[in-house]
Amino acid sequence: MSFQQKLALTLIRNKLRLLNLVSPKAAAASAFRLFTTPQYRNTKDLTDIFLKAEQLNFDFQEFRIQGYRWGAGAPRTALILHGFESGIVNFGQYVQPLLDRGFCVLGFDAPAHGRSSGQRMNVRIYMQFIEAIRRRFGPVTRFMGHSLGGLSLCLALEEQGGYEDARAVLIAPATETRTAIDYYFRYLRLPASMRAPFDALIGERGGKPPEWFSVARALPAMRLPVLWIHDEDDDLTPLSDVEPLRRKNLPHIHFYITKGLGHRRIYRDPEVVARVVEFLASE
Repeated sequence: MSFQQKLALTLIRNKLRLLNLVSPKAAAASAFRLFTTPQYRNTKDLTDIFLKAEQLNFDFQEFRIQGYRWGAGAPRTALILHGFESGIVNFGQYVQPLLDRGFCVLGFDAPAHGRSSGQRMNVRIYMQFIEAIRRRFGPVTRFMGHSLGGLSLCLALEEQGGYEDARAVLIAPATETRTAIDYYFRYLRLPASMRAPFDALIGERGGKPPEWFSVARALPAMRLPVLWIHDEDDDLTPLSDVEPLRRKNLPHIHFYITKGLGHRRIYRDPEVVARVVEFLASE
């Protein structure tokens, strides 16, 4: 972390602590805005696979969305969903293998990410975004989601239904929202008195308490075939959150655990790419 980044972090911490002395609710609201604001926007140069794609642009809520489609008219459609502070440009390595297996492939920069407009995004917005894609470009029967994309995908399918013929791959999904909040509070050294109003804000904005936003809660009853890929050394979405679900040995969830790839290198690994494509191509 650079000196400027450390200074900015210190200023944010001090601002939130001072505001908390006056109003824990106002401090929690400010912390929530920061929590849902990507600090990095991935707009790196598009690779050839994206330059050759059909450009898809549409309006969703207050956002202008940038997306890409390959293989329009194919009998099956696969949707790729990226994580927080990422972008669809990071997942180009999946496109050609899926095309080779007869898929139409869809990929979009989520709201407030990449080349799509906006400043903030939360899980509820991402869920609604997935449903908008399914309505506009579906039917979609194959899904892959990384990190926040994986969490949002599970909750969207649970709430919206229509996944009877679907298969899904989760790569390092944000398994428990409470874990993400715990990490955020530790990182910013936020006082415990802010936690209750912060959790209440999630309930107000998302319509459900934080514990509802959980892959481990949603997935067992859904009964669609799932390949869950996770790394032992993931420091953002820890494997410890996954273990209780693994121990249930549910027949529709297949786990592939890697070592040494962490949270982001995992989706670039050639063996992971091959397993994802093979699973999605299966009937």
